[in-house]
Amino acid sequence: MADSATAKLPIAKALNTALRNALESDPKVLVMGEDVGKLGGVFRITDGLQKDFGEERVIDTPLAESGIIGTAIGLALRGYRPVAEIQFDGFVFPAYDQIVTQLAKMHARSLGKVKLPVVIRIPYAGGIGAVEHHSESPEALFAHVAGLKIVSPSNADDAYWMLRQAIECDDPVIFFEPKSRYWDKGEVNASGIPGPLHAARVVRPGSDLTLVAYGPTVRTALQAAAVAQEEGRSVEVIDLRSISPIDFDTVQRSVEKTGRLVTVHEAPVFFGAGAEVAARISERCFYHLEAPVLRVGGFHSPYPPARLEEDYLPGLDRVLDSVDRSLAY
Repeated sequence: MADSATAKLPIAKALNTALRNALESDPKVLVMGEDVGKLGGVFRITDGLQKDFGEERVIDTPLAESGIIGTAIGLALRGYRPVAEIQFDGFVFPAYDQIVTQLAKMHARSLGKVKLPVVIRIPYAGGIGAVEHHSESPEALFAHVAGLKIVSPSNADDAYWMLRQAIECDDPVIFFEPKSRYWDKGEVNASGIPGPLHAARVVRPGSDLTLVAYGPTVRTALQAAAVAQEEGRSVEVIDLRSISPIDFDTVQRSVEKTGRLVTVHEAPVFFGAGAEVAARISERCFYHLEAPVLRVGGFHSPYPPARLEEDYLPGLDRVLDSVDRSLAY
């Protein structure tokens, strides 16, 4: 897809197109990771890129996540813009030390003189029936670390534009891709003008309750709002899009209107991103709230085997139950 084209694409193809266009527009952009080259990635996000841009720009790395990120940091110090793929969410932890002690801190350590424009792409969350270490939601671990930007698209247009913006950013960005939504299709306007990378977006207006989600749970939130509408309840859905920083102003404006807030994410509720949203909005909107802020998410337990993940994930019924509880106050 050329930069001037508009097309209906799956999220996976939108990401592939974003990488292709970034590689075309800036010779300093590199793509690196396990099996990203000849194979095109396990989810085919990098399909065809090595063939068209060569092995020096689309690099198959060893199976060594710490080495991948350490090398990306070195490349960034030399003026490149590496886009590193972590093959699955649960594989990122060998690289956690490099990310939080080196990548996140270099800008502050150098008093602003050193910039590290590194993007780390991580397919995350569940819903694909995978084995252990393949369905984690570690976004809160990274959001707690100053110096990192954390984003997650929920639709194809955001997938394209947010990845382009992340690559152009001079700060390190952790780019969480909702793997269960890779094949969800949507309109992508590659010639449009994107909004701010870290701005939340109202994706369905409503007046009775605010439902905040991001990444894979935005679709669930929209489904819940549609069911609630059939029951005569008007639910406003906000796609948070950015987990660090968080656009609290957009959420605040909505809650001042609705008086109620429910947050949804696949990660465990305990110490999750929803807890930060709940705390900040409780502070900002204390006199507007008609009910306690409620949180819906995964359980505080290791991610279960595939046959149990439907019970673990916050599905439609659990979201609607919290909507009912909030509206009952």
